[in-house]
Amino acid sequence: MIIQPKIRGFICTTAHPAGCAEHVREQIEYVKSQKPVQGPKKALIIGASTGYGLASRITAAFGSGASTIGVFFERPASGDRTASAGWYNTAAFTKAAREAGLYAGNINGDAFSDEIKQETIQLIKEKLGKVDMVVYSLASPRRTHPKTGEAFSSVIKPTGKPFTSKTVNANSGEVSEVTIASATEEEIRQTIAVMGGEDWEMWMDALKQTGVLAEGAVTVAYSYIGPEVTHAIYREGTIGKAKDDLEATAHRLTEKLGDIGGRAYVSVNKALVTQSSSAIPVVPLYISLLYKVMKEKGLHEGCIEQIYRLFADRLYNGALTETDEQGRIRIDELEMRQEVQQEVDSLWKQVNTANLAELSDIQGYRDEFLKLFGFGLAGVDYDSDIDPDVPLN
Repeated sequence: MIIQPKIRGFICTTAHPAGCAEHVREQIEYVKSQKPVQGPKKALIIGASTGYGLASRITAAFGSGASTIGVFFERPASGDRTASAGWYNTAAFTKAAREAGLYAGNINGDAFSDEIKQETIQLIKEKLGKVDMVVYSLASPRRTHPKTGEAFSSVIKPTGKPFTSKTVNANSGEVSEVTIASATEEEIRQTIAVMGGEDWEMWMDALKQTGVLAEGAVTVAYSYIGPEVTHAIYREGTIGKAKDDLEATAHRLTEKLGDIGGRAYVSVNKALVTQSSSAIPVVPLYISLLYKVMKEKGLHEGCIEQIYRLFADRLYNGALTETDEQGRIRIDELEMRQEVQQEVDSLWKQVNTANLAELSDIQGYRDEFLKLFGFGLAGVDYDSDIDPDVPLN
């Protein structure tokens, strides 16, 4: 079939297997072009198929020569439906890793469930023995609690009072005002249950109790803080409450891992176009302005550059890992530079539908969004007939 992008709201309902493979190849080549990382040798990546999780798996494998196990929840092709982008990404990564002589094991299923945790532990025992790194990078709007069966749904809302700000329809380029009602206490509770640290802690408890964590194992989860203009909807909103819980979990996990010399970190990363960030009002407009400023200053990084720097400069640089006063790793420091934020703030006050293309990098935002699904990659013939049914392993 000939596969073209079909965009509905903030998602693309199609994905291109060759384009996804090319996007993965580009990230692999970037890591291979950098200095090797004295990093993990056996890594588990929970949420391994897109975004920061995929970049973590690529960096571990091609930066450190690590054997990896990836856990994810992706959809294969069916009839005239393409597979999900994460499926194609994983297929491409797995092929490249094995061609390089690296072990790459995959588990496709609900990472929140006890069954997938046990299946993963069994695979670690059989193939790796123990893991020395665990990356937790799940992004899901819903979670079913494995013990109680309660189903939780997250919301993206401010807390305390409604929030009004600018936003952009990335497809049409229309800049408008959006007002978002404040979350209820129940919505906050459910968002924390989905996006907070409980499941990360369940994973780490299960891995430790079954003896598959190596001495000195490192675990890291990803977060975001961002500028004041997004705080009401992000850091001070429901997502921020969940991230606070995630950060508190990191401190507990470091204590729990103390007897094996382990460490748990939250890494605060840069704002990037991801399937998750595209769903958050206000954030796409901020990202399009940020991209313009950071590209002009030569400071822009994508997922793979961010994660390579996290591994090479922070987690595995041979020194004590540098953190802020809350114990967080900050690889968002380039985004949060005063001169960057001042310029973004100035553009934010000026931007409207008429001057969006001039003041922002909205086209860069659109290009990055399409790349998530394998579209717009150089060297890929999008007019050719291609089989959407790609095996995972």
